[in-house]
Amino acid sequence: MQDILIIGAGPAGLTAAYELSKLGMRSTILEADDQVGGISRTVNYRGYRFDIGGHRFFSKVPLINDLWHEILKEEFLLRPRLSRIHYGGHYFDYPLKPINALAGLGGMEALRIGLSYAKVKLAPSREEVNFEQWVTNRFGSRLYDIFFKTYTEKVWGIPCTEISADWAAQRIKNLSLREAVRNAMLGTGQSKNGEVVTTLIEQFHYPRLGPGMMWECCEDLLAAQGSETLRGIYVERIGHRQGRVECIYGRTPSGERMEFGGNHVISSMPLRDLICTLDPAPPDEVLQAARNLRYRDYLTVVLMVQRTSVFPDNWLYIHSPEVKLGRIQNYKNWSPDMVPDPALTSLGLEYFLWDLDEEWGWPQERLIERGIQECVQIGLIDPSEVTDGTVVRMPKAYPVYDQRYQNSIVTLRTYMQHFKNLQTIGRNGLHRYNNQDHSMLTGVYAARNVLGDTYDVWSVNTEQAYHEERQISTATAGDRLVPTRLDPDTEVTLDLSDAVIDVAFAKLDPVALGTAVGLVSGIGLFLAAAILLLKEGARVEPNLALLGNYLYGFSTTWKGSLLGFVEAGAVGFVLGSLGASLRNRSMQAYAALIRRRLLAQEQRDLLDKV
Repeated sequence: MQDILIIGAGPAGLTAAYELSKLGMRSTILEADDQVGGISRTVNYRGYRFDIGGHRFFSKVPLINDLWHEILKEEFLLRPRLSRIHYGGHYFDYPLKPINALAGLGGMEALRIGLSYAKVKLAPSREEVNFEQWVTNRFGSRLYDIFFKTYTEKVWGIPCTEISADWAAQRIKNLSLREAVRNAMLGTGQSKNGEVVTTLIEQFHYPRLGPGMMWECCEDLLAAQGSETLRGIYVERIGHRQGRVECIYGRTPSGERMEFGGNHVISSMPLRDLICTLDPAPPDEVLQAARNLRYRDYLTVVLMVQRTSVFPDNWLYIHSPEVKLGRIQNYKNWSPDMVPDPALTSLGLEYFLWDLDEEWGWPQERLIERGIQECVQIGLIDPSEVTDGTVVRMPKAYPVYDQRYQNSIVTLRTYMQHFKNLQTIGRNGLHRYNNQDHSMLTGVYAARNVLGDTYDVWSVNTEQAYHEERQISTATAGDRLVPTRLDPDTEVTLDLSDAVIDVAFAKLDPVALGTAVGLVSGIGLFLAAAILLLKEGARVEPNLALLGNYLYGFSTTWKGSLLGFVEAGAVGFVLGSLGASLRNRSMQAYAALIRRRLLAQEQRDLLDKV
């Protein structure tokens, strides 16, 4: 049996191990932390459980949905989703609703937004190099300032002018103010009788004790099948020779050195760190490309509040620029079992930082004090209601899409192709802002590749690879899934959903269908008359002669049947081409309706994409 080493016990690494176990193979998982699940872990503090950010469990990949339920079985809850935006002292429904937005912003602000949008439509920026230009061209500068700029810069810690337009094109792509308003005004997801159709956008699955419950259960299942997870093993060196990884050297928290060998290595550790631990070291240009990759760090200040309910939402987006707070999770509204007492509430205050920021090194007490102060400032709680608090830090939580990352990824991918037994997976392993289900799918692909398949893990993209598809690895495989800059004159990009719709509602050629119907009609009539003439001579079926009332010149004679052939063919051509045209128009209208619904679903998750 082959020895398989997996670096990282997050969703990608554990899914790879789980898939390998289903294929009859055991693996060893090395995890640097003392807890599994990566960013999808659940922390337990004195009976209070909380996420590292909220993790909804829904996917368009049937395979991943099946895996979740296969691992966790009946421990899933079906939860309603509610989230709002806090800005300028007001709460805005998310997605935005016209009446609610007008009430919060006021008539004059709404007028400014409309004028700003009209201005950019008349004179758009000809250049779309950065996030600000890309969003402003689609929403106008006023709406960009209110609902994009502040929150995006809180999350990423760099000006929007330094964030790649390619990232915006990938994460937000088809949305525009026109579509957002139309969807908000007309509504989507309704049946013909006006009843709302509930989808996974309005509700989602969630483990009863948080997302970490999934991965702790997965770890136990793997152990029962002979695959061991070693926690607290920090990989500090990876020895390789002639395109093969031969040995991995790890270190425990106590400083003990450990050595691991394997025939195959699957890594979900940050791509930058992986490259820098290779021994012998890669060429200088490869090392520099790795060092150019940046990661956004994250910490949660958790407050225990002596109140049954603070707000009804699962989470709030905090766009108000006067506080550094970016988002607030209300864990009790994800699952009632996330708190030990139903009379209490726990809030997760999310701050997006660099590990070099002053706040990153603050002691826990000072961070809790900051969190309380900002919650009071936006009117959520009274300081006397806070009974306890704690802080959890998560370094390298989000890969950054700055202006340099694409060139760096190309260099690193080219270099990594030299390795025959090393694959990278997951959010950090691919330096791609994947959702949990995408990370899991990369783990499945990598596991199957160990047995000789040729899946391209790089083809699993945040928005475009929501299906289980076999890709043949080539030097450029998956490049189409790397975000590319939009043409300034192009309003939308074609994604997988558009491609599927175009195939499903392909147009009929009116000339071709008309010709086909005409030939069938003309030949059919001629053959019917000819058969009767040959069979019965001059005395033929009188009913067929009745067609002469509709086709001028047709009669049950040889001459009349030839005239009938021409006339029936002409009538068939007209009816066939007209039918094709009507069918095309109706299908185009239906396809447009489906596209609007897809856009509305994208809009629903817009801020999650940021």
